[in-house]
Amino acid sequence: MKAKATAKHIRQSPFKIRKTLNSVKGMNVESAMDRLHFSPEKAATVIEKTLRSAVSNLMSAVDDPNINPQSLVINKAFVDGGPVIKRFRASAMGRVSRRRRPTSHLTIVVSNTE
Repeated sequence: MKAKATAKHIRQSPFKIRKTLNSVKGMNVESAMDRLHFSPEKAATVIEKTLRSAVSNLMSAVDDPNINPQSLVINKAFVDGGPVIKRFRASAMGRVSRRRRPTSHLTIVVSNTE
């Protein structure tokens, strides 16, 4: 059985989230949660929250009390670029420079190995 969770409009670039996400991709859910919880990166908290949501979605969809949470594996995990927020800031000699604030969409799919 598979379950999916998505976090949209994360105020961080996909490149920065992808660096943390690649370290837990394909791991056991329990060990991935431990690694993310003690990681100092900002992206780790968002990934951990989405992973908890995917596990919760799987548990509520199965309705089987015998399913073991330790047997869950991160099946797929990917980050897509979201809309870019454009801001302007004063620059030298009375000019204006554009600031691009990228956002991300994170998707995690969890499945049981049994």
